[in-house]
Amino acid sequence: MATQQGRHFLHIPGPSPIPDRILRAIAMPIIDHRSAEFATLGKQVLEGCKTIFKTSQPVVIYPASGTGAWEAAIVNTLSPGDTVLMAETGHFATLWRQIAARFGITVDFIPGDWRRGADPAAIEARLVEDKARAIKAVMVVHNETSTGSTSRIAEIRKAIDAAGHPALFMVDTISSLASVDYRHDEWQVDVTVSGSQKGLMLPPGLSFNAVSEKAMAASRSNTLPRSYWDWQEMVKINAGGFFPYTPATNLLYGLKEAIAMLHEEGLPDVFARHQRLASATRAAVRAWGLEVLCENPDEQSPVLTAVMMPPSHDADRYRKVALEKYNISLGSGLGKVAGKVFRIGHLGECNELMLLGALSGVEMGLAAAGVPHRSGGVMAAMSDLSESGRPAGNIAAVA
Repeated sequence: MATQQGRHFLHIPGPSPIPDRILRAIAMPIIDHRSAEFATLGKQVLEGCKTIFKTSQPVVIYPASGTGAWEAAIVNTLSPGDTVLMAETGHFATLWRQIAARFGITVDFIPGDWRRGADPAAIEARLVEDKARAIKAVMVVHNETSTGSTSRIAEIRKAIDAAGHPALFMVDTISSLASVDYRHDEWQVDVTVSGSQKGLMLPPGLSFNAVSEKAMAASRSNTLPRSYWDWQEMVKINAGGFFPYTPATNLLYGLKEAIAMLHEEGLPDVFARHQRLASATRAAVRAWGLEVLCENPDEQSPVLTAVMMPPSHDADRYRKVALEKYNISLGSGLGKVAGKVFRIGHLGECNELMLLGALSGVEMGLAAAGVPHRSGGVMAAMSDLSESGRPAGNIAAVA
């Protein structure tokens, strides 16, 4: 591909664009990770993370991708032969299921059509049926990055309580944390899994487990082996601001800056901005005459929009044309929807004008690739953004 002038438009659903402030923070000189200076940084980020997860409980930070945090949640709480309940919301729920199975965990997988979030009523029904209390954990993906669907975490918590079931509650917020309202303590989540490269606006390389007292107690009696992922060792050494092995020091500088930026904007305003951009994107999709993959408006993601291609048109060919002609990267379809959808990311460092530029590239790409559509999507998005007194839109994360 020929070199193109101007900024590349990165509108995949993560890694998200990295703000200049965070890039400058990461560029700090490396320091001794056993020094008093590092201990100050360590304590700052470990405490700061709690404000983003909305918890007073420990948040464990690993030098790893989100996949590592998935594995850490499993090996610290479960034992071979245990049963967990999961919902098939998309590609990433399926991957988490596969990791659990590799550790000898039996997964009761509630089937789904990849067009909705997890169904609280279905989860409650399965838990009520579990008279022997064989299910040790309920594991849910909050924002399914492959489909653009969110799950109603507060309602699922109520479903677990209504069933009177003692199962642990584990939630994947890898693509929702710092973009969608989330409340670890209030919703009584036992393990919240997350990563650095989405709403936190960092490069890939950090992953997180927010851990309840109930989950920490489980980690003292479960039998899956672990060393690198061990919460007990981490929390003990984190108390002094240190880590049991060499941490990703410069990413922690970036994390400190990201936390500051999120609080400067204010988390409620961060969430409202994501809702606003998502609403405008969906207005554009409707104007183009295309279909959003997520069917339930109350579950449509503030983080990304997955768009279905017309029959006989390949989404990956369209994405290639858009990239080559207009220097825009869009997310591919994954798993069951590969080649059938493309995904528009509108998360992290993104504002109205950045989104409108991206939507212009999407619309011009549709024309260049010969994809049947109506014009006017960008105008529809502009109109949606300029409306006043409009309700917030997606309320899927809030009870």
